[in-house]
Amino acid sequence: MISNRRSFITGIKGTKLNKKEVNFLKKYKPWGIILFSRNIKTISQTKKLTHQIKRIFKDKNYPILIDEEGGRVSRLNKFIDSTIFTADFFGNLYKKDKKKFNIYYNVYIKQVSYLLNLLGININTVPVLDVRRKFTNNVIGNRSFSSNSSLVSKMGKICIQKFHENHIGTIIKHIPGHGLSTDDSHLKLPSVKHNYKLLNKVDFFPFKNQRAFLAMTAHVIYKSIDPINTATHSKKIMKIIRKKIAFKNIIMSDDISMKALKYSTSENTTRAFNAGCNLVLHCNGNFKEMLIVAKKSPLLSDFVMKKTSQLINIIR
Repeated sequence: MISNRRSFITGIKGTKLNKKEVNFLKKYKPWGIILFSRNIKTISQTKKLTHQIKRIFKDKNYPILIDEEGGRVSRLNKFIDSTIFTADFFGNLYKKDKKKFNIYYNVYIKQVSYLLNLLGININTVPVLDVRRKFTNNVIGNRSFSSNSSLVSKMGKICIQKFHENHIGTIIKHIPGHGLSTDDSHLKLPSVKHNYKLLNKVDFFPFKNQRAFLAMTAHVIYKSIDPINTATHSKKIMKIIRKKIAFKNIIMSDDISMKALKYSTSENTTRAFNAGCNLVLHCNGNFKEMLIVAKKSPLLSDFVMKKTSQLINIIR
């Protein structure tokens, strides 16, 4: 039953669920679970883990997420070497030779999707739609398709369509755009000073008219719009995402345990929901923090349940 789940996504600690985690999942029923390299050792072990999770929820389509972008963000690197297959690699290939790009990208996404489906994982947190600059922090770097916002938009559409064709859900990130940031939001709070006109024309553009069922927020302050709150905690930014960017599906926070967010776990969670996030993401597997997030997360809204049902039609 989707209706009795709570509005958060959680990480877990190891390669199998421990007793505390099993009881936690049964009691608090998160919307989904995200896996990292620490959770993935072998193909058979990972299949057992995802099967165990789905059995708890009695749902073969239960959302299980992963960051498999290629390049340096690869949680499946024990099984495949996608070191060269960065977003930047495919962005450049598209510009040079569209025919070759279509062949390469099709094979790449089919192979990644095959492995994800085999492992029981049904959502990939791609595409990254941040527009790269010369000064963009390397936390984005070659994870971005291009410095050209139109090309980033096109690549995003292709990525989403191809993964959906292979029954893998997608998450656009980091809405409304991380490309102007010179700081790594895992470590400190990035602040962008540029005006709304530039932001709307360049950084917000790739997020418009995308068909992903989820969007992940940027832990970035956009001073010209809201000088106090990151996008994750900003009602003003959420209004832009809904009205100007016109994203109609589920908005989830980036990991609320990242150092860019200055409040407690409890406060970070509450502020994300109050700003307009539909789901809150917590990744590190710290059980005390997981409990706090769970207790602060409401049951799924009718809106999220409806969108989740539409997502399931893609991933089933």
